[in-house]
Amino acid sequence: MSDKRILQLLQEGEGLRTEFKKASTSLPKNLFETVCAFLNRAGGSIFLGVDDDGSVLGVDPASVGKLKTDLANLSNNAQKLEPPFILFPEEYELDGKAILHIQVPESSQVHRTNGAIFDRSEDGDYRLNNHGQVAELYNRKRAHFTENTIYPYLGFDDFKPELFPKVRNLIYSRDPGHPWLAMDDEQLLRTAGFYRRDFATNQEGYTLAAALVFGRDEVIQQVLPHYKIDALVRREDLDRYDDRAYIQTNLIEAYEQLMAFIAKHLPDRFHMEGDTRVSLRTKIFREVVANLIVHREYTNALPATLVIYRDRVITENANRPQHHGLLVPGQFSPFPKNPTIAKFFIQLGRVDELGSGVRNVHLFLPLYSPGRVPTFDDGDVFRIEIPLDHAMAEGSVHGVSEGLLGEHNVKVSERIAKVLDFVLEHPQATTAVIAEFIGVSEKTAKRDLKVLRDRKLIHFVGPPKSGHYMPTEELREILRNSRS
Repeated sequence: MSDKRILQLLQEGEGLRTEFKKASTSLPKNLFETVCAFLNRAGGSIFLGVDDDGSVLGVDPASVGKLKTDLANLSNNAQKLEPPFILFPEEYELDGKAILHIQVPESSQVHRTNGAIFDRSEDGDYRLNNHGQVAELYNRKRAHFTENTIYPYLGFDDFKPELFPKVRNLIYSRDPGHPWLAMDDEQLLRTAGFYRRDFATNQEGYTLAAALVFGRDEVIQQVLPHYKIDALVRREDLDRYDDRAYIQTNLIEAYEQLMAFIAKHLPDRFHMEGDTRVSLRTKIFREVVANLIVHREYTNALPATLVIYRDRVITENANRPQHHGLLVPGQFSPFPKNPTIAKFFIQLGRVDELGSGVRNVHLFLPLYSPGRVPTFDDGDVFRIEIPLDHAMAEGSVHGVSEGLLGEHNVKVSERIAKVLDFVLEHPQATTAVIAEFIGVSEKTAKRDLKVLRDRKLIHFVGPPKSGHYMPTEELREILRNSRS
């Protein structure tokens, strides 16, 4: 925020979205009542070191660092602010005096401080004392999707261009006749709901969802500085980690990086659905990863985490709860957290219909990890726990890929096995789509595909430039025998 804009706000005075507070050496006692009220209403700016009339009093320069640290720690403490919403104040100097500016966005969640819920009006903060007021606040939040927040200065040049052909390849592999394939990039964004007009304010532009799905990494960090996904392995070093993937990229590639991290550290088992061999690891963890990134509340600074232990996998992400408790298949009504992002991931084939995640994990986990039951806890932090059996903990590998691929080094064999699994699950996949999924060049993909063709496991169908790969009848027979 510029000094000119700060001076303008100080001159306009306090109101629905502006609050001044004295703060010399410590945070004001009622600060979190205002933070809570702003989160629950329309967001706004809090200025520390400013009197009620807008005159600059200043913050003790020696105390600025402590105040900033205290605010970050307290806003991330559920005992002070529930659910937590971490805030980072900015320091400015006016008339030779230091002040702190706290930018508080509107939240899609209902927040409490010290057990009380506060709302905001032009006259200031006020506590909600009856059930009717609280119910009205919850109803208002349910209708608010922060993914639809418009960023009027976010432009097409802020998007990562190489994502558009990737998206088209994924859509094509699922539905070659999809209408989005005939659109140019900007038409696709508008049709997918990433560009909107707010008829209440007449504001229009690309949305937070557009930035998250297609944005360049540096753009995403400017829009959401707190955005990150932390994937860890904690089998030996429980205090820190054995391996880590720190992800701050767009959601399309974040999904791929998380699935690659899981494939690196968890073995696979396979299951026959009719004549089709499916990866149980993919069936289960595509749902887990989708929930982690598609249904996350992105205005909350809580990092999304995925942690692989010896006996379980646990994910946690900020959430806007609807049921407040454990979710059981058939006993809850699914509610979209980010419907535009979810709808888009459905078109990519990375998400099934709403509510499928809980159902599919419960269905396939007993085949992957016999005798284990997953848990889905719908709270301010959405928590999934996937228990693993002892064979999984030891990293044993299962599946009929073993023995089919001939003499190759381990790395190449693993890659070719991934190609085979992908063809089995996507029988209309082209070379370009396969290369994109595996993360190799088309030349390398063609070489791996030739290995599979030479062993009569797959065959090519259609014209050379637009054809696709299919499993052979010989492979289907091998799979039928392995099932029996």
